[in-house]
Amino acid sequence: MNEIGFDIEALVWIVAAYLIGSIAFGIIISKLYRLPDPRTVGSGNIGATNVARSGKKSAAILTLLGDAFKGWLPVWLALHAGMLMDVVALVGLAVFLGHLFPLYHKFKGGKGVATALGVMIAFSGWLALSVLAVWLLVFAVSRISSLSALVAAALSPLIAWQFLSPYPVYVAVVVVMAACLIIRHQSNIEKLLAGTETRFGKK
Repeated sequence: MNEIGFDIEALVWIVAAYLIGSIAFGIIISKLYRLPDPRTVGSGNIGATNVARSGKKSAAILTLLGDAFKGWLPVWLALHAGMLMDVVALVGLAVFLGHLFPLYHKFKGGKGVATALGVMIAFSGWLALSVLAVWLLVFAVSRISSLSALVAAALSPLIAWQFLSPYPVYVAVVVVMAACLIIRHQSNIEKLLAGTETRFGKK
């Protein structure tokens, strides 16, 4: 394939990944369950944690699975389509940024934890399992979702290097996602420092 053809094909993959990432499962699932729009309750976030505040655990689980699936799918497809590593990495970054800045919702999206996990699953199952294990361990001790996400995000580049060091472009995407996740949790960091962050199981 000539260079122009490759550039067009790569651009199509990246744009398609961003559009897939822009699908807000939290909003869709809430509508199906006839729950309040997650943007109007709690933290205003469209992710599974805020959907869980509706009291419908099944809605939160479906949101989590949907957001993770949309992170995994474009990367998996790009890999199996034989796209170059750089393009696959950009596809992963694009779907993640689509969740953070969704085209369909005036670029106001979620924090990206589940979508980032989906991208990491496509990169490496062991990477995703290790990061998830960190999240679960911190959550089991603290019962604070945001703290679990922050610790998992902070450690994810180191874990990624352990499993993906032969593929530095994938590690770079994990680093960018981790930085974005931490930035998106700024308000949670302030609450954690003030001791006012909400724990699951407590109102």
